[in-house]
This record gives sequence, C-alpha cells and structure tokens, in this order.
Amino acid sequence: MLVLTRRIGENIVIDDDIIIRVLDIGGQVKLGIEAPESVTVHREEIYEKIQSGRRLDSMD
Repeated sequence: MLVLTRRIGENIVIDDDIIIRVLDIGGQVKLGIEAPESVTVHREEIYEKIQSGRRLDSMD
C-alpha cells in the first residue's frame, strides 16, 4: 500500500487521467475525484453491494 500525506488543495494523479484532490480536512477528509466517464468510482460499501448483487444474479 502506498501511503501519502497531502494538504488541502494538493492532488494525487493516477495514470495521467485520474486526479484525487484533498478538498477539506476536518472530522473527516473530503476528497474530490476526477476520472474519465469510462472509469467507475464508488465508495467501498456501495461497491461491495454491487458485487454481491452480481454474484446473486450469476446464480440464476
């Protein structure tokens, strides 16, 4: 795992076309993510629900 320290307004760039920007640091960290429309971005708990639904659909 890569661990980085960033301040508000600083970015992380992935593969030239995905930018993760630190928007705010308070009780929680607020991130902004810019990615091409072809890249899906989900919070982990939503991603897990989507994956669970796909597994159930494939059993039919």
